[in-house]
Amino acid sequence: MSALEPGLSQPQPTAVIPPPPEGGILSSAYRTLSIGMVSVIFLIAFEATAVGTAMPVAARDLDGIGLYAFAFSAYFTTSLFGMVLAGQWSDRQGPLRPLGLGIGAFAAGLVLAGTAGAMWVFVLGRAVQGFGGGLVIVALYVVVSRAYEERLRPAIMAAFAASWVVPSIVGPLAAGTVTEHLGWRWVFLGIPVLVVVPLAVALPAIRRSASGPVDPQAPPAAFDRRRIRLALAISVGAGLLQYAAQDLRWLSLLPGVAGAALLVPAVLGLLPRGTYRARRGLPSVVLLRGLAAGSFIAAESFVPLMLVTQRGLSPTLAGFSLALGGLTWAGGSWLQARSWAEPHRERLMVLGMLLVASAIAAVPAVLVPWVPVWSLAVAWGVGCLGMGLVLGSTSVLLLKLSAPEEAGANSAALQISDALANVVLLAAGGAAFAALGGGSVGAGAHAAGGAAAAGAAGASHPAAFVVVFLPMAAVALVGAWVATRLHDRTDRDLKTA
Repeated sequence: MSALEPGLSQPQPTAVIPPPPEGGILSSAYRTLSIGMVSVIFLIAFEATAVGTAMPVAARDLDGIGLYAFAFSAYFTTSLFGMVLAGQWSDRQGPLRPLGLGIGAFAAGLVLAGTAGAMWVFVLGRAVQGFGGGLVIVALYVVVSRAYEERLRPAIMAAFAASWVVPSIVGPLAAGTVTEHLGWRWVFLGIPVLVVVPLAVALPAIRRSASGPVDPQAPPAAFDRRRIRLALAISVGAGLLQYAAQDLRWLSLLPGVAGAALLVPAVLGLLPRGTYRARRGLPSVVLLRGLAAGSFIAAESFVPLMLVTQRGLSPTLAGFSLALGGLTWAGGSWLQARSWAEPHRERLMVLGMLLVASAIAAVPAVLVPWVPVWSLAVAWGVGCLGMGLVLGSTSVLLLKLSAPEEAGANSAALQISDALANVVLLAAGGAAFAALGGGSVGAGAHAAGGAAAAGAAGASHPAAFVVVFLPMAAVALVGAWVATRLHDRTDRDLKTA
């Protein structure tokens, strides 16, 4: 991937894909495939919203509040390796097998986390789950690249975003109810049942429309062992860096330095040249994805914990406060998929990042007792609108700038940027949170049982949350600048000539 330069090559029909049929993503030619893929995204969305609601209670029950951020970042750490492996695998043999293995690993990780008796086992389950998630997301991008013509890609990306709406509303309510009445473990153990639907619907449709290598006449290409080694290095390095950030002792400098030594060269080798200089074109698209997802997810991970411990909300209400975001996120993705939006895509992405930055910056206001909690729901809905504009557009632009034989590698690069930013920013936020006494959050609640949110608030430090949210808002502002660099000047000049 390091040798890939930003280009303007358009995807061409591959040897295994017939001429594109007429109609939309729900026409007879695409209906089964579209419904199956949206089912997979629905599973991932339901897991994310439900698990996020149960996570504060799980960490408190396992005496693992100090590792709260690590429970999130472990998912993203191992997903990095899964993404690179899926990109290689999909480009050479098609996306079917990595998708099937990914769904299986995703479900196995949920079971392991749901049966954990200690926080480190819980984190291990999240790591297994992340590996599966990394395989799944890249394989799905390759399916979109192969099976859908360019005019339909914004629409299928919007459908992916729309599949978050119901989980965003139902997930927190269901997870909170189950957590309060049956226990948090059933949130994790119940979700794998949903794996049956994506397996039954999506995999046969993908086998028919997007399986096999890009060119079936060409001899099978070997896996790029160098990229696999770099992927392993980036995962191990990210894990060491996260561990060092959570263990604020001088001795932790050793794993921190080792993690950085592994991470930096691996990142430079796996992402397009010029990514961290915000070079115009593909590198800036990849960079923007990381800045947007990393800042938003790092902030969102601490929102339920803040509401439970600082404002006395139940886990159900804390998770439900984010439900509006599912609707507005889908709305933003729907807007970027409209035909009129294409000439204005860059401006819409700048606006989206400004909305994200404003929403994250507004979150700490809820720490003030007289500020109504519902204001956070409104602010987060605005931020999710911005994320819908930005993430859908980065996916569309990436596939537009990728030749068919590069779709897997470039999709992996986009997802690596996403996951790596999550790991690094969660590590930074978690370290700041722990340094200002965040590790004591929830200690009072654990001692007092289910109605202990107020006691927990008394034992915690509101400033620990402030130092998480405000830096993430600054990162999102940097993303607004990067969003002005998504097209080459030569391309823009040609369009305006």
